[in-house]
Amino acid sequence: IPDSGHKYYLQFSTEDFRTGENAGNCLATVLYPKKKTPPVVSIKCSHPRDQKEIQEDNSLYQRLRHQTKPITGSNIPDSYGNIEPALEPLWALAVAGSSSIMWEKSTESLGYSLAQVKSVQQWIRKDDFIEFDYTVLLHEMPTQEILSCHMRLTWLPAHPLKVKHFCASHNHRLEDGSGVESGSASGLSDERGANF
Repeated sequence: IPDSGHKYYLQFSTEDFRTGENAGNCLATVLYPKKKTPPVVSIKCSHPRDQKEIQEDNSLYQRLRHQTKPITGSNIPDSYGNIEPALEPLWALAVAGSSSIMWEKSTESLGYSLAQVKSVQQWIRKDDFIEFDYTVLLHEMPTQEILSCHMRLTWLPAHPLKVKHFCASHNHRLEDGSGVESGSASGLSDERGANF
């Protein structure tokens, strides 16, 4: 699009993160503006969530919500690519939350994938949300660089994930972090914003 950037039309299938089963088909448009801003994404998918998926989310939420001791973890997956079954929900939340960081930082020539959760710490809250602080390593392609990001994630079933983050640049100074994100993950309540 002249003076705006490049626009792409995509058709793709999705799969369930946990089971690998086909989860439906999607149509999307992605506009990479000429300015250094995140891509503008519009997406429509054909597969609505079924009752079993909603029940699984609620079951996971109840387990995480009723912890008496905060959950912690590190090096997920380990150096051999293994994830302990008890840490799989923390990995799944990291994948979902870091997608907003990857979306914000991606360009036409740079992409990211989640390489590892270096550390995760649950915060016990008095409201219904669950909250975690993550340090994640993102693999940058095609440069093969590793980008370290701190991510605060809050979640309540039937609501989008709320993600706030900051990332260390390649020479370890802090880059600008997020404000209110849009897309698959959005915003962060101001309740703990000052402590972030």
